[in-house]
Amino acid sequence: MEEKVNKRQPRRPMGKPVRVQKNGGDKKVILKPRRDAGKRTGDKKPAGKKIKPLKIVFLGGVGEIGKNMTAIECGEDIIVIDAGAIFPTDETPGFDLIVPDVTYLVENKKKVRGLVLTHGHEDHIGGVPYLLKELKIPVAGTKLTLALVDNKLREHRINDAKEIVLTPGHPVQMGCFKIRPVNVNHSIAGSLALAIETPYGTVFHSGDFKIDLTPVAGDPIDLKTISDIGASGVLLYMGESTNIERAGYTMSETVVGNTLDRLFEENAGRRIIVATFASNVHRLQQIIDLAVKHKRKVALSGRSMHNVLEAAEKIGEVRIPDGALIDISKIKNMRDGEILVVSTGSQGEPMSALTRMANGENSQVTVGKNDTVIISATPIPGNEKLVYRVINNLYRLGAEVVYESLENIHVSGHACREEHKIMHRLLKPKYFIPVHGEYRHLKKHLQLANGLGMPENKMIIPEIGNCIEVTQHGLRRGESVQAGSRLIDGEGIEDENQSMVIEDRIQLSEEGLFIVTVAVSGGEVVGEPSIDSRGFVFDFHRDYNKEIREVIMRAIDSCNPAHTDELKRQIKRNLRNYLMKKTRQSPMIVPVVVEI
Repeated sequence: MEEKVNKRQPRRPMGKPVRVQKNGGDKKVILKPRRDAGKRTGDKKPAGKKIKPLKIVFLGGVGEIGKNMTAIECGEDIIVIDAGAIFPTDETPGFDLIVPDVTYLVENKKKVRGLVLTHGHEDHIGGVPYLLKELKIPVAGTKLTLALVDNKLREHRINDAKEIVLTPGHPVQMGCFKIRPVNVNHSIAGSLALAIETPYGTVFHSGDFKIDLTPVAGDPIDLKTISDIGASGVLLYMGESTNIERAGYTMSETVVGNTLDRLFEENAGRRIIVATFASNVHRLQQIIDLAVKHKRKVALSGRSMHNVLEAAEKIGEVRIPDGALIDISKIKNMRDGEILVVSTGSQGEPMSALTRMANGENSQVTVGKNDTVIISATPIPGNEKLVYRVINNLYRLGAEVVYESLENIHVSGHACREEHKIMHRLLKPKYFIPVHGEYRHLKKHLQLANGLGMPENKMIIPEIGNCIEVTQHGLRRGESVQAGSRLIDGEGIEDENQSMVIEDRIQLSEEGLFIVTVAVSGGEVVGEPSIDSRGFVFDFHRDYNKEIREVIMRAIDSCNPAHTDELKRQIKRNLRNYLMKKTRQSPMIVPVVVEI
């Protein structure tokens, strides 16, 4: 008698019975594997039928170097990765700082669960105070990152920010997002990559990284954890692209220490001035240790150098031996061979300590023939002219200057192509979006991923304002959001009329200024108009002054002087047309009507 299959038996984990067949008198249950059997966790299907797609909103850091900011949105939850800034260029004259436009976050502030910082460089934390003035959200980062943020918050008198200390291997929850910090190497301590678990799967954000197996301090990049995350499944990889054009591998930071040690030895008896990034605390540690080894006292020059070292020492990231630091005012009474000055200004910033030394404007340090200046940094793209101007001026003062073109005194904190290949191989992502770079960098990173087998339809190059939707069926561009730049000038923030402000400043710098003052009393013009110009080049072989006055008087005669606004418009229109016709120049014209 054949044995019956008990239909009430618990369903086996591999699937459900689909048919029964005979085999030697016994009946077997043939199981069909479930559709999700063997799938990695990176391909999670969200619970519920109508969960909105995972959105990646790019508010900065793509198509440009700096002001990094990315929002990840799922349902009613948003987290923000980084809030950076960049310094102004020739295209944005006179401003102090440029940060991302956060209108989208403000409009969705009820959804924003927190800000997660990958590391403490200015292009990742420079915009934090301006974001926190708009949104009261927690800020998460490593101890050093938060210490550097605290300095900024104190300057902006923000005292109520909630902070969450991130430690590699210890996840934190923000809304539906479970964020797992992963240790990476970079040119600043406390740098992280982020593995972000979402209802759809894991999103891996590399932060800024390189693979340094022999770091001078701290642990090497955690390739084991990255490999485990890749084995569990990565839905989307967002990888930084800054050094994607460079072949091979990035040199280890230990190379810099060896070079500096030799330069200290070769320059015994001379005063040494080292300019480097204040945020590179591991390099500062090397420099301080070498100063002690070569029996030199260390004097700091530049406010950010003092602030960063103070913050780093407070949390134990830097160890400064007793008596190693002296106030810079004391170096005038010491022999040159006993002094090491560590300065800001490696990028040629106009108001930095090193630039003021090179211009002879630093009251504390006067550069001369017995000085060796070591610039331990590479010019950031766009800063080359500033840096080489400083180098030329230092040479004019008689100093010897050592910079990257001459010695291995700087290594990048960003991965080169072979390191990027390792990251892609370990993570094995389903989708890929390149970030942190100009368009050419993003394109090159896309090509690298494609060469490793990533299909083109599973990758996308984002632009600022793009909203990329990640679905079970692929990547697609959603509706773009308001994004761009906010210009910081002193205590003011210009984000609505910034194009007009920039155009006005460029016009002033390129074409000059005309101010025409007219006095009006009882609806009649009194006396002669006053004409003043600045930055405007005349052909002095011709007398334009008389003709300009005639143009202004015709403008006055053509309208009622009692109508002030109309009088200003007419003066501006007539004078602009005249100057363009006669000089082919278009200066800014400011009519002023004074009522007596």
